[in-house]
Amino acid sequence: MHIDATLHVSTLYAFALVLARISGLFVFLPIPGLSAGPVVSRVVLSLVTTFSLFPRWPETLTTPANIAVFAGWLIAEAGLGLSIGLAVSFIMEAFYMASQLISAQAGFSYASTVDPTTQADSTVLIVIAQLIAGLLFFATGLDRQVLVILANSLESAPPGVFALTRPHVEALLMMGGCVFSTGLRLVLPIMTLLLLVDLSLGMLGRLNSQLQIFSLALPLKTLASLGLLSVSALMYPRVFSQLSTTVFGVLRSLLGT
Repeated sequence: MHIDATLHVSTLYAFALVLARISGLFVFLPIPGLSAGPVVSRVVLSLVTTFSLFPRWPETLTTPANIAVFAGWLIAEAGLGLSIGLAVSFIMEAFYMASQLISAQAGFSYASTVDPTTQADSTVLIVIAQLIAGLLFFATGLDRQVLVILANSLESAPPGVFALTRPHVEALLMMGGCVFSTGLRLVLPIMTLLLLVDLSLGMLGRLNSQLQIFSLALPLKTLASLGLLSVSALMYPRVFSQLSTTVFGVLRSLLGT
């Protein structure tokens, strides 16, 4: 008995659209070590994720009228994937920005190391922030939440139907603003302490000009920053969870998941 395997054209269209959405997601998704690895690994990861979500593919997909319509669908799907990946990357960028704000003031701009992500010279605090954010990304289960939102979006916003609108762009810009507010909130106590150290040393230098006070500024600021960083690191998981809850709440409301 012969079995004829048939593959509908709509299935091929669904595969291409879902692959475009997932590929766009992995462009900005801040998975530690993903961007530093070979490009083939990201292609394979996109294909494996696409096939694993086969039960969520649209069962009935309208055949596009022409290639221009299908190209528009691909652009919309890639834009949706990019938006999700960019929103998740905002969570990590808040910690990167916090480290960048105090790297120079705390004296760590002279201590550079190789960034494992970009293979370029970077300050020690930024590399530490990347490692901490990467660990929190998996420790808080953010990787599973991304897959859940991606799978649910295939039903709430099926490929070929979703279109980027102004509310989506405004919500993305609002989440981008959270990067600056959260990063500043993380390092505001350290910045205040460093300012007080500078003011105290400046006043001592004015009282007695014979004292070589400013030669002690760099080691004092470095020690004070390390001490306060070790204490404030205890609240990093809570801030990371709060920011991720806000970002994923906005994504769920926009995608209707």
